[in-house]
Amino acid sequence: MPELPDIEVFTHNLHKLLAGKTLLKIKVVNGKKLKDLPNELSNRLDGRKLVRIYRAGKEMRFEFKNGTLLGLHLMLTGDIFLFEKNNTHQSTIVEMYFEGGQNIALNDRMKNANVKLDPVDKKGVDALAKELNFNYLKAAFKRKKAVKDLLLDQDVIRGIGNGYSDEILWEAKISPYSIAQAIPDEKIKGLVPVIKKVLKDATSKILKANPHKVNVEVKDFLKIHTKLHTESPTGATILIDAKGLRKTYYTNEQVLYK
Repeated sequence: MPELPDIEVFTHNLHKLLAGKTLLKIKVVNGKKLKDLPNELSNRLDGRKLVRIYRAGKEMRFEFKNGTLLGLHLMLTGDIFLFEKNNTHQSTIVEMYFEGGQNIALNDRMKNANVKLDPVDKKGVDALAKELNFNYLKAAFKRKKAVKDLLLDQDVIRGIGNGYSDEILWEAKISPYSIAQAIPDEKIKGLVPVIKKVLKDATSKILKANPHKVNVEVKDFLKIHTKLHTESPTGATILIDAKGLRKTYYTNEQVLYK
């Protein structure tokens, strides 16, 4: 699933391409899992001018001049594709046709990606928001739960997924299996800037290498959560723990707090 840096890049580039244009038509191709009916989407969106596209956690937001907000979630395997006249991509959920002929299709082979009118954000603060500070994190960590699980909880912090949680915890030298309430205050205080630095640096790297990207995650620069290396940048063996579909990458450099 694309995480904050990828979604930040996708929305940045889509905004440059489409902001200020009128959405001529939204077409539902496969709406079996959509919460809104095709005619509801059309009535609210067709003929409306798009004001901006921005990121909210791990989701996209399309804001229109009439006040309508459309949320777009790529889920695990969704992608956005650009097309002009005909959409030739398979597994399309919806197509959006804009004035000027630059259109987008939301595709997903698993059919879980979706759009939703008037989306509601999860309860957590955005990972890059100023509200994510020591006091917030200290309060959130007052529980007997693994720190990685808390970083992944969108009702605690929005935007972080499996890959970047591993990168963040390695940079902070905290084991992903540490119990949150056992982590010392000084480590929690240091974790806040690490979260923001890792995510911002990743966004910059993706934008620099792929200045027009609107789909497909880029993770070839990751230090820990990667199959490209067997050792961390400081020479420790990268350990991989697989539980179900989720893999945790870490090293013994990270302190376990229990």
